[in-house]
Amino acid sequence: MERRRTSHRSLVTMKPKKKELVLAAVRMGLGAVFIYAGVLKIREPEAFAGSVAAYQIFPYYLNYLVAATVPWVETLCGLLLIFGFRVRAAAGIVAGMNILFIVLLTSTIARGLDIDCGCFRQGGEKTPAWIAILRDILFLSAAVAVFSARREWRFSSR
Repeated sequence: MERRRTSHRSLVTMKPKKKELVLAAVRMGLGAVFIYAGVLKIREPEAFAGSVAAYQIFPYYLNYLVAATVPWVETLCGLLLIFGFRVRAAAGIVAGMNILFIVLLTSTIARGLDIDCGCFRQGGEKTPAWIAILRDILFLSAAVAVFSARREWRFSSR
């Protein structure tokens, strides 16, 4: 009977290990995307402020405040996800930002605005709002999966 219990336990421990590896890959991928997006916006704050203004949501002066803060929050959350520090907090913030992005993009469609989302590149070819929404839903799903993982990520392999 003891032997049977041991083999059962080894099967159970393998499954969470694979899940942990998949969640680590999702966490790292999500972190990389947010670092990339944030750094691109940090490098061109005026262009990103123009993208924020195109949404026609905020007063003029708030466009620059949003353009100055959002990229740093994205980059910080991405770094936290990559390094495995305060992962639940970072994933929660990323999920909240993606919900906000989806709402804002939906409002541009409803108001008939044809703008670039300003998600990754400033200027150049526009990304249609519905494609950006689908991409944000994917990122939101990843953030929720990382947020709802059972235990906090750690540097150690314990």
